[in-house]
Amino acid sequence: MIARICGIAALLAGCAVVPPADAARQAEVAPPVAVATPVPTPAPPPDAPIRADFTYAGELTQGGWIRGTVPSGTVSARLGDQEIAFDLQGRFFAAFDRDAGTTAQLVAILANGDTVNAIIPVSPRAWELEYVNTALRPGGGSSADFQRRRQPELDAIWNARTANMPATGWQEDWIWPVTGRISGRFGSQRIYRGEPGSYHSGLDIARPTGTAIVAPASGVVTLATAAPFSIEGNLLIIDHGQGLNSAFLHLSRIDVAEGDRVVQGQTLGAIGTTGRSTGPHLHWSIKWHLARLDPLLFVGPMP
Repeated sequence: MIARICGIAALLAGCAVVPPADAARQAEVAPPVAVATPVPTPAPPPDAPIRADFTYAGELTQGGWIRGTVPSGTVSARLGDQEIAFDLQGRFFAAFDRDAGTTAQLVAILANGDTVNAIIPVSPRAWELEYVNTALRPGGGSSADFQRRRQPELDAIWNARTANMPATGWQEDWIWPVTGRISGRFGSQRIYRGEPGSYHSGLDIARPTGTAIVAPASGVVTLATAAPFSIEGNLLIIDHGQGLNSAFLHLSRIDVAEGDRVVQGQTLGAIGTTGRSTGPHLHWSIKWHLARLDPLLFVGPMP
């Protein structure tokens, strides 16, 4: 008892302690008995809260997106007719096409057979329209030779944009791949004597040839062309997971290869004017499955 009290006093005083002679002799005869220190049992983690409904937040507008969680016990989910992937925590990504209607429906099928529905309001956009007093040129004017060359390119693009790689860029807060003058906006469209032409499917950012571009979010490279495509030029496609992917067109060079995992901010290549391009710029387009999305709704104000 005296030694224990002295030991405590020594710790408090910060001084060394010399045991009494009797205690020292006893220690030489009988080694001290080790006393096991009890290991505290960690408390079990609290049960995950039960989610009776969908939760979501994001850009609830045409060309916009949402991130959220499915109800607990969900075995399958969809937005409209499009199946939704979700992770072990029930987190998902979904999006609205440029021409989406004013509402969209989330549907979850639970393990017990019940169905949970959520109606999402989707606000319309005032797209930039240009009215042209000429007739729309009919499609199908391309030569048969061009169509033969073009089809393998279209097949490669389709395969790259439907790869569904295990990536997590869909969870991230995205950054600009490059900054500069916006020379073309997503969704803009020409109307030829009342007949709409195809709309602009991406965001154009004008910078000189050779300006580096970076990954707006992490992902897996699913297409890096070895030679320029007839329309897109040097084309790079990155899968960000959950059906979300980015395409970067008209590049002067590509610095990554198919199958590479890239991280946000990593250099991907450089701006150019390859393919059908009237000047050096980056055409950046984003898709979620078949829905075309507005890149401006993924990034904050341009720095």
